Amino acid sequence: MGKLVIITSKSTGWLETLSVYWQPRVRSMFFLGFSAGLPLLLVFGTLSFWLREAGVERSTIGFLSWVALAYGFKWAWAPLVDRLPLPWLTRRLGRRRSWMLFAQLLVITGLVGMALSDPVQGIVRFTMLALLVAFASATQDIAIDAYRIEAVEEVLQGAMASSYMVGYRLAMIMSGAGALAIAAYFDPSEAVYAQSAWMAAYLSMAGFMLVGVVTVLVIREPDIHVDRGTREREARVDGLIEQQRWLPTPLRVFGEWFYDAVISPFADFIGRYRWQALLILALIATYRISDVVLGVISNVFYVDLGFSKAEVAAITKVYGVIMTLLGAGLGGLLMVRLGVMRILFAGGLLAAATNLLFALLSTLGHDVLMLTVVISIDNLSAGLATSAFVAYLSSLTNVSYSATQYALFSSVMLLLPKFLGGFSGVMVDGVGYPMFFLITTLMGVPVLVLILLAMRYVPSSGYRKHA
Repeated sequence: MGKLVIITSKSTGWLETLSVYWQPRVRSMFFLGFSAGLPLLLVFGTLSFWLREAGVERSTIGFLSWVALAYGFKWAWAPLVDRLPLPWLTRRLGRRRSWMLFAQLLVITGLVGMALSDPVQGIVRFTMLALLVAFASATQDIAIDAYRIEAVEEVLQGAMASSYMVGYRLAMIMSGAGALAIAAYFDPSEAVYAQSAWMAAYLSMAGFMLVGVVTVLVIREPDIHVDRGTREREARVDGLIEQQRWLPTPLRVFGEWFYDAVISPFADFIGRYRWQALLILALIATYRISDVVLGVISNVFYVDLGFSKAEVAAITKVYGVIMTLLGAGLGGLLMVRLGVMRILFAGGLLAAATNLLFALLSTLGHDVLMLTVVISIDNLSAGLATSAFVAYLSSLTNVSYSATQYALFSSVMLLLPKFLGGFSGVMVDGVGYPMFFLITTLMGVPVLVLILLAMRYVPSSGYRKHA
């Protein structure tokens, strides 16, 4: 899709820096991000709305939300995406594009199947189709993340992450508000459930997935140069396995594949960073702790302060998303000029400090203007921090195992914050909102220390090699 131009000079003008978003592979990440973000709400929030309107019991809807757990366990099959070729497709399109296209076609198949089904008539079949969409969507995420990491040099990872986030967020608006609007338009009566309205909505969403399909067919497969150390290590292990003549040939072949696909990604990470690997994992596990723990209770907080559904929807779901996108774009530009680690630190500082604004809001009560100010600053900071964090995770991966390693990192980053977030309601009941928001701010202090230690002690990975 054109020649890649690298912008590295800190003295480069802002207009020239801004042109980074017009580079072909950075542009392509917007459309791939759209394709990645579209299915999520269709098996989560939008799906819950459909099921409830169809008269499905709340308990059943709650259990059905578990299909979204596929996103949390994608690391389990990421080694297959990393190393397993797909018949015909891989030979024609390459390793990353083949898996992206395969996953997109599965998503489209699942969405069409859901559109032509009625949860009232067959909830088990409907659930299996939703699970297919979630599994295929998570697989697409693995392949797109790997492509993003491999497609450009490290200096452009911030712009790639920002472009991806913008497309992803816009797709979530489409699959959330957009899908509901389409269903409402085709609904003959709000008083009576009509499966045809949801069929129109989900068929439309399946059509929008063609954005990703066309993008995959247009982009070029990244050219990856495996480093010498990785090749030598894999050759040594393969040789040792091959010497075990007493093993059946199929078992030796499987052993070689299993080591290369499953064990090597983790051994490579530990081997490259040694003791610093613990520092890196600690940083990954805690970076988003302040905003995730707060986010779990945020909607309850708005209700307790007396904000209406319309106010919350307009300010947090529409205006807030816009500010997040602006923050992501700003983060991408700043990373080109200042580097990933400085923006990572700034993002961590802002993500924690903005929680103090919620503490102030809790003392003011129902104040729409103040809520707008708080959401503006908080979401702008969150967009900047997230784009920096994605770029940082990308810089840690070895392009030989990009799918598996990034899937592991992205799973680790939410494990501790989500667990602690489960206690947020208990914390508010015990200490009240102002103290709770202060505590979440203080949770960000160790993160800043970890970033400073990483800046000092963690070496550059040295694996950002591309043709």
